[in-house]
Amino acid sequence: MNIYIDNKSGVPIYDQIYKQIKGLIINGELKEDDMLPSIRNLAKDLGISVITTKRAYDELEKEGFIYTVAAKGSFVAPKNVELIREDMLKRIEGYMQEIIQLSKACRLTNKEIVDMFMIMSEEESE
Repeated sequence: MNIYIDNKSGVPIYDQIYKQIKGLIINGELKEDDMLPSIRNLAKDLGISVITTKRAYDELEKEGFIYTVAAKGSFVAPKNVELIREDMLKRIEGYMQEIIQLSKACRLTNKEIVDMFMIMSEEESE
């Protein structure tokens, strides 16, 4: 598992770890019951505080992406299809909000946006 920290991004380090591990789980690179690095080992590998790593793991556990077994470690939780779907819907809504703002700036109508989407969808399926 490769986690990269960008100190220049302005995104908190715990959030970078959280998002990267969550992405690995969602896209299937980390499978159900895969063991994650210990909080201490990950902190050491990344050269960061154990507290920062623990916060990322706590967030992942709170959202149901991982579970922890005392004296054993943290593991990828069984995928909750509904949870993953909800996460993807939130992402789509964010992109749609951005499209709405851009389309207003360009004075595009809803029909023009839908037409663009349909054309792009057809090209993608070819």
